[in-house]
Amino acid sequence: MVYVFLADGFEEIEALGTLDLIRRAGIEALSVSVDGGEFVRGSHGITVRADISIDACTEGAEAVVLPGGMPGAENLSLSSKVRELVSQNFNDGRYIAAICAAPMVFGKMGLLKGKRATCYPGFEKYLDGAEYTGKSVEVDGKVITGNGPGAFYGFAYEIIKAIKDQESADKVLFGGMFNF
Repeated sequence: MVYVFLADGFEEIEALGTLDLIRRAGIEALSVSVDGGEFVRGSHGITVRADISIDACTEGAEAVVLPGGMPGAENLSLSSKVRELVSQNFNDGRYIAAICAAPMVFGKMGLLKGKRATCYPGFEKYLDGAEYTGKSVEVDGKVITGNGPGAFYGFAYEIIKAIKDQESADKVLFGGMFNF
């Protein structure tokens, strides 16, 4: 199971594009409303209906995914339940992934110390203890980070590859959908 957290102000393409590609790979993935409401409004005014509320996230996930966008990333950072689930995954040796401004959540939690990471330019100051690479996508162990909306394909590719395998990731992304 993969949880994609949606907080008001999330970046739509990072959240929904990533969720779509993960599902196309045959990985069970759910969109999760962080504030508990059924509907969540993105940073560009697109309202989506989340699959579940964060209160329904009782089992450990193979990965938790934090899309960026503002104020979405800040709202993720303010959620004690998001921080709890991220910590649980990190401490259990499972994947945590964040893109755009959202890697700041990991940085503020101290989870990036000694790790390579990337984020949206200007947010690197929040990556406490990380080696900021500026790459489009960075993978360091069980931590996957992306630098912005244009990186969501590569970001989803790395999540799929990590959870399933490279063949599945190649099939979804290079099998006619997108060649990058």
